[in-house]
Amino acid sequence: MSRLFNINSEIDPLKTVLLKRPGKEVENLIPDTMEDLLFDDIPYLPIIQDEHDAFAHALKNNGTEVLYLEELVTEAIDTGNCHQKITDQLITESGIQVDDVRQALSEYLLAMDTRQMVDTMMAGIRTDALDIKSSSLAWLADRQNQSLFLMQPMPNLYYTRDIASTIGEGISINKMTYEARKRESLFMETIVREHPDFNTEKLEIWRDRYSDTTIEGGDILVLSEEVLAIGVSQRTTGHAIEELAHSLFSKQSKIKKILAIEIPHVRAMMHLDTVFTMVDKDAFTIHPGIQDMDKKMSIYMLEPSKVEGALKVTHHTDLGNILKDVLNVPEINLIPCGNGDPIAAPREQWNDGSNTLAVKPGVVVTYNRNYVSNQLLRENGIKVIEVPSSELSRGRGGPRCMSMPLLRV
Repeated sequence: MSRLFNINSEIDPLKTVLLKRPGKEVENLIPDTMEDLLFDDIPYLPIIQDEHDAFAHALKNNGTEVLYLEELVTEAIDTGNCHQKITDQLITESGIQVDDVRQALSEYLLAMDTRQMVDTMMAGIRTDALDIKSSSLAWLADRQNQSLFLMQPMPNLYYTRDIASTIGEGISINKMTYEARKRESLFMETIVREHPDFNTEKLEIWRDRYSDTTIEGGDILVLSEEVLAIGVSQRTTGHAIEELAHSLFSKQSKIKKILAIEIPHVRAMMHLDTVFTMVDKDAFTIHPGIQDMDKKMSIYMLEPSKVEGALKVTHHTDLGNILKDVLNVPEINLIPCGNGDPIAAPREQWNDGSNTLAVKPGVVVTYNRNYVSNQLLRENGIKVIEVPSSELSRGRGGPRCMSMPLLRV
């Protein structure tokens, strides 16, 4: 039976969400590869799994159905009988060109049962796992640049938010920015194409992963049925936002306005949701570091134009005022991360103090370590559900980053 997909808000009751439980891919991080794989430290697998389980449990306790990426990919491959197809594509996207090596990797993966194959694809394949005999100079002289891995691990996969975004009754399968994450959205594409719950005529594909421009789900906030906010960030380009806008405005989408919000292009603020999230119909968390001393910033409102093929773009500088306008509310409450304190604010933002996940209006899941921000949320009438975070936070993502909502009602 096909599922219902519908996201028209950041705060409507969360009914179905997609997670990825951290696995062996996290243990395949080493100090020499952390920077390339976008980590600042190496999580301890048993504890990060316990913390992730606590996160999933908190969602279930609030009436949310939790689905797992690794399980859906397995079911999709079995249903579509596409073991060879996804194996070939993943090998290609891993940059492996030598035929003997491709053949050895293919045989290695296809000899496994489907779930083991999926877990291995995600965890990465060490060079010493296969006894490859090739006479190719490209292999003998290079040996994949002497890497420990033939196929690199994907430790960022537990941040399911970024690989795809449900917008209304459709989905954007996102083109990721950095090499370390580009392959991740292949799994979401496989689910959408092959899984019987997803492969439905009702699910519109707003954008696919083969565009030339990059956009990631952490930058996409569905403020209402008619309004998106998208960060112009380290990971999402203005060109990509324009492409998505053209698609949404020209297809059967209800979106009428997109706020393109410029944020600093730095790792600490890699996505809009690391500095700005919606917690109630008129309330948002915000990191003070994205505004100037006069609390101004650059915001561009995109709307359909009367000129075919064009967009109407207007510039704004007051975030509160533009939010009041597009959401039709009398006031906007911007709740500062770390209460705006010059020490607490950047410290808690670094550990995702602004990255909340709403499970219903005025009820959010947060990391327990951000106690200043959490207390301020409570003082502003927001119910806060805290989850443990000593290991989860090492990848620089919070509860919103770790979740891809599929249905809110």
